[in-house]
Amino acid sequence: MPIPRPAPGQGKWWLIGTLGVLVMSAFAIWFGIAATRGVQWSDAGHDIVSDTRVQVTFDVINQNGKPVSCTIEAQDNEHSQVGVTTVDLPATRKDVVRYIRTVRTVTRAVTGTVDSCHYR
Repeated sequence: MPIPRPAPGQGKWWLIGTLGVLVMSAFAIWFGIAATRGVQWSDAGHDIVSDTRVQVTFDVINQNGKPVSCTIEAQDNEHSQVGVTTVDLPATRKDVVRYIRTVRTVTRAVTGTVDSCHYR
């Protein structure tokens, strides 16, 4: 069964639509690949040391021999930020490295987590 031809005068819209689909497909592929590269992190736990300190344990993945900077935050039971710190981590070629860092807080925290990490 042959594919029907577009109505007269509609060919340019078929071309524009096809090019649009191709461009958006290329963008989706690029975005998917870009999202899987770069430094990643994973929370591994926290320990409430005192009313003014929380220790956060986390893994940094895929450092690729580059130094990394991570922002760590502490939150209270209303999910309000009660402490935040940025830590600079040394370069390493290991796939996964576990770090433990302390965050000072203004009130007692109930959790500590990594907010973000990026290459320096």
